[in-house]
Amino acid sequence: MDRQGNLYSHFVAGLKVLLPLGALALLSTMFLFANGPEPDPAIPFAEIEAIAIDPRIGDPHFAGIADDGSVISINANEIRPDLGQRDSFSVNTIRAIIDATDGSRVEITAGQGQIEPRSKIARLTGLARVTTSSGYVLETAGLVADLNSGTVTSMGALEAQAPYGEFSAGGLVLSTSQSGEGSQMVFNGGVRLLYQPQP
Repeated sequence: MDRQGNLYSHFVAGLKVLLPLGALALLSTMFLFANGPEPDPAIPFAEIEAIAIDPRIGDPHFAGIADDGSVISINANEIRPDLGQRDSFSVNTIRAIIDATDGSRVEITAGQGQIEPRSKIARLTGLARVTTSSGYVLETAGLVADLNSGTVTSMGALEAQAPYGEFSAGGLVLSTSQSGEGSQMVFNGGVRLLYQPQP
C-alpha cells in the first residue's frame, strides 16, 4: 500500500514538472513560428508631395437630370482642377451617356475636355465620338454639352455613318425633345450624303 502511495506521489510530482515544461514548449513554438505584425501601409512622402503639387481624382462620376427628364451621366479616367480657369476642371478619357425619356440612348466618348460645374457646360475634345441607339456613329474634333438642357453641339465638321449610308456635315446640334419624342439631330453647314439603300 505504501509502495503504491509512493508511486502515485512520484507520478504527481513528475506531472507537476512535466506539464508546465510542455506548456512552455508549446508557447515557445507558437511565438517562434508566428508571423510578425504586418507593417502599416504608409503612403510614401514622395507620393504625398506629388498629390499636393498636382491634385487630382481618379475615376470620377457625375450624374444629373436634364430639363426634359433625360438622365445624363459622365465618367472619366481622371479629373483635376484647371489652374488657368477658375471653377473649371480638366478631364481625361471621358464617357458621357444621355438616356432620354423615350428609352433612346446617346453615348459620347472623347479623349479629353473641360467641365464647368457652375455653368453646367462640358467641352469635349480630342476626337469626340457620338453613338446613338438608333444606329448613328459620328466623329468630330470637339463637342459642347449643355448639362442643363441636354443639348450637344459640335465644334466643327463631322463625319458620320447612318443606317442608310455615310455623310459629312459642317455641324451638328443634338437635343432632347420637350415633347418626349427622344433625341433630335440637326445637321447643318452643308450636308453631303452617300446613300446606300438597304436590301
